[in-house]
Amino acid sequence: MDDSGNKKKRFSIGETDKERRNNLIVIFLAFFLLVIVVLFFVQRSEHKDILQTLNAEKDSIQSELNTMVASYDSLKTDNDTLNAELFVAQTKVKDLLLEVGQIKKASYEQISQYRAQVTTLRGIMKNYIVQIDSLNRRNEQLMAENRQVKQDYIEVESKNIQLEKEKEKLSQKIERAAMLEALNLKAVGINAKGKEVNSRSKANKLLVSFTLSKNVTARRGAKNLYVRIQRPDQILLIKDKSNLFKFEDLRIPYSAKREVNYEGNELPVNIFWDNNGEESFLRGNYTIDVFADGHNIGTATFAFRK
Repeated sequence: MDDSGNKKKRFSIGETDKERRNNLIVIFLAFFLLVIVVLFFVQRSEHKDILQTLNAEKDSIQSELNTMVASYDSLKTDNDTLNAELFVAQTKVKDLLLEVGQIKKASYEQISQYRAQVTTLRGIMKNYIVQIDSLNRRNEQLMAENRQVKQDYIEVESKNIQLEKEKEKLSQKIERAAMLEALNLKAVGINAKGKEVNSRSKANKLLVSFTLSKNVTARRGAKNLYVRIQRPDQILLIKDKSNLFKFEDLRIPYSAKREVNYEGNELPVNIFWDNNGEESFLRGNYTIDVFADGHNIGTATFAFRK
């Protein structure tokens, strides 16, 4: 009887109901702690992968900007006006390269913004290549240099295609972290009567319209929405240099803002930029960026063709 009693005691989780309850609690807590530890290491690994991908994207952007700086060095022309424009364009590339280099921890929003700027700067560089090729087509030496620039541009394009694929994979990983989207984002010119116009000379306002996406997990209540409008010459439209908002670890200027009351459902939004009788809008492509909660939630372009 003693041996049987000892075996029962040895494999029992407690002699009394209280002991058994306490032992069950300890076992459950130990299992719960194990699950938490496993989830922590899984999330830590995913976060590390995202950071590595972002840093790789940042390095690629810096490499592309360095290539563009070198490409500008190879552009030569006897046209003094064009040379001055080339110097200004190259300075913008260098400024952006310096700004990217100062970012210690790259974020998805910053990478998206810098990628958009690089695309714009690359388009400007391509236009200059075409102009110089047209002005100096009979100069064999310069033609050779221009061919090299074109080859560099093709290589940059090839790298960009690869980066776009990597960006697509990155977007899938961090999609769950995105909070809001500016759906159907567009901008149009408005005249004094509030009618849409295509002519820059008739427009005295810009109307930026979009719909805030539905998101049941987003913070509800009062929310400031900021719009940045870049002219075709890459100058940001601003009313006051003190008009700044927080974006990641920076404070950057905005063109216009509006406060809305967001309740988690789709919300139509209109934001106006009033030219206030200043010089007419420029002909060409304008870039529109919308920000909310410290995130770039949408980018679009529109153009005045005449």
